[in-house]
Amino acid sequence: MLPYTYLKYYPPQFILRNPLLEGVYDAVIDGKKVAGIVINFTNIKEVISQLDSSQEKEFCLSFKKHTKSILETSDFQNDILVVHNYYNKGLTVFLKIDENKQSVPYIEQFIGYFVSRIQKWLSQDYPYIHFTSESGYMFVDRTEGSTHEAILRTQQQAADMAEKRIHSKYIDMVLNMRDIVQKQNIRLLAQPIIELDTKKVQAWEILTRGPEGTPLENPLQLFSVARQTNMVYDLEMLILEKAMSLVEETRTQEDIYINFTPLTLGNKRFVASVKKAFERHPAVNPQNIILEITERDSIEGMAFFKDNISDLRDIGIRIAVDDTGAGYASLHTISEVLPDIIKIDRSVIENIDTNRVKESMLKGLLLIARETGSLVVAEGIEKKEEADVLTRNRVDLAQGYFYAKPGLLQKERVAF
Repeated sequence: MLPYTYLKYYPPQFILRNPLLEGVYDAVIDGKKVAGIVINFTNIKEVISQLDSSQEKEFCLSFKKHTKSILETSDFQNDILVVHNYYNKGLTVFLKIDENKQSVPYIEQFIGYFVSRIQKWLSQDYPYIHFTSESGYMFVDRTEGSTHEAILRTQQQAADMAEKRIHSKYIDMVLNMRDIVQKQNIRLLAQPIIELDTKKVQAWEILTRGPEGTPLENPLQLFSVARQTNMVYDLEMLILEKAMSLVEETRTQEDIYINFTPLTLGNKRFVASVKKAFERHPAVNPQNIILEITERDSIEGMAFFKDNISDLRDIGIRIAVDDTGAGYASLHTISEVLPDIIKIDRSVIENIDTNRVKESMLKGLLLIARETGSLVVAEGIEKKEEADVLTRNRVDLAQGYFYAKPGLLQKERVAF
């Protein structure tokens, strides 16, 4: 049998007869303060949606390992009585509080410590994941009912407090996103896409930034909130509208890449909305517009997706698949869509000059591109040596900080 100090982090279920809860009983009966703390992961569905099936399993195992490590090595370890998975959305922790400690500051210190350590781990191992949480806590009160009932009541009240905070936060997010869309409070930047043979700008990728000086200026956070509030479609249609206006204003003749999630591309209203946008912007040539399928979401089960792609091509629009090489979803999308352009993910390109396996992966992706008749864009080029490998392998186009950082779309064109 495993020792108590190990088992307490993995209780088989939340049942009060479980001997793992004896510490809670003992502390409450001895008259010590015990707090039930619920930490909910408010965007867990959005986080999981960014992972494929193998990554999801790895993420869950890694999360459990890091949670255990964080709690076992913290200054709070001697006061932790029980840790329990709370409906796969977060944690319930029962924390003993000594008389010489201030109760509420101690609880909030614990919550802050745990969340900050989780965020630090994610920023290192999963930098594309933005983690959000909300918490609630209550003290075990034995003045009414049995100890058994008091512990259950505490856990439920703490969970209710967390949910209320989440609900309030959700309303704020919805109102904030609506305000951004209604006021068109976004900025568009453009990053050049370079033709490797001529070193000339062949296209521009439109990149979005939220309200300046706010957390939503970061595009990862902006789209995370848009997804959680079911406003991805509204945001992406705003981006399309502003991008077309920008093309008209600057009289841009090069191709324009605009990012869209599968959710938007598979929306039954999408094609009609795109056609109306072209009517409002007659100077924009559909043949210069490339819609880039972003994220690693699967397109399976999207009833309108394939028909929409076909209708968009009839207009003259071309289709690109992003993140190729980063996971299964993008490869599956290529086989289903047969895109005009394949964009190779930065994870394949980074340090490709010193990694023969990565160059072999590049060669394999180039073979796929030839089979589908697709142009290839290599993303995330940051040094000359990486660019040299691409040139040697006759990649069509390249994009990255080595050539230029995102900036304003200008009328003047500069050769690289």
